Amino acid sequence: MPIATTEQYLDMIANAKKGKFAYPAINIANLEGVAAAIEAFAELNTDGMIQVSTGGGAHATGGLKDSPLGGKILAEAAHEIAEKYNILVVLHTDHCVKAKLEPFMDPLIAYSEERVKAGKKPLFNSHMFDGSELPLAENMELAEKYAKRLAELNMLIEVETGVVGGEEDGIDNSDVKAEELYTTPEEMCTVYETLNAIYPFLYAATFGNVHGVYKPGNVKLTPEILKNGQEAVTEKFGTDANPLNLVFHGGSGSTEEEIAETLDYGVVKMNVDTDTQYAFTRPIVSHMMQNYDGVLKIEGEVGNKKVYDPRSYLVKGREGMKERIKQAVRDLRGEGTSILA
Repeated sequence: MPIATTEQYLDMIANAKKGKFAYPAINIANLEGVAAAIEAFAELNTDGMIQVSTGGGAHATGGLKDSPLGGKILAEAAHEIAEKYNILVVLHTDHCVKAKLEPFMDPLIAYSEERVKAGKKPLFNSHMFDGSELPLAENMELAEKYAKRLAELNMLIEVETGVVGGEEDGIDNSDVKAEELYTTPEEMCTVYETLNAIYPFLYAATFGNVHGVYKPGNVKLTPEILKNGQEAVTEKFGTDANPLNLVFHGGSGSTEEEIAETLDYGVVKMNVDTDTQYAFTRPIVSHMMQNYDGVLKIEGEVGNKKVYDPRSYLVKGREGMKERIKQAVRDLRGEGTSILA
């Protein structure tokens, strides 16, 4: 199937809420990641999300370090590859802070505007604006501006309030105050009031989340914050239960119980990056260690082309990443949930 239409994207979100599951959103920086994600989704008959960060886009263009060009290349590749599978894929961009809106998000939106004028789908389905470092009023002012621009293309925006701790892709929140890691019900009401009338949106409300690598139990999450915020919105605006389409950032090290609890409170998307990075790299390290004398020209020998050919170990990395994505799908209760089934 092609990349999801807007209607299919919204159906995916509704399906997740109804079934109390979530979609893993897989950060990718190369074609190996694109293939690993789509293959994993297809093998478990689930729809899923692929996303590109500013750093991932920069990596995809080598020495050019051109983030929007890399995002465009990876998205267009995903459009082509997804055509060959019978599941839906949503394309998204990850954390984009205020300073990177003009150099990263604006060119990507312009690409989509060009495509729509030509009678095609937008390049991406949605973009994330991360204004969590800003005062709430400024965060919402920019979010509203971009939500309106994206709505003209039938694209969704993802926003964030509160701060995800740790460090990822050049965004370092290691030293934030503890109270900044938790979104308040009042903030969640403000986000809903600002954006709901414009177009459907995604919302990364924070509840102690931290980017990076942690053993289970080391990150202190408070999923009940999501429940309290959803209830506050329902009470203030008279909505149905769980009106917000919530996103779980910084999930590495979370227990299965914590993940499951967030799904009951309206989480429909969970970002997956750190764990898939390790899953990609681990089998490549094993390959190198097991084939040490084949990948190096030791003592004048010629080595073994079969093991130093990059394809011989990149395929192992891709398979490792694919298996970790499949684990994420199962952890998020998504297996067998494709709306095309």
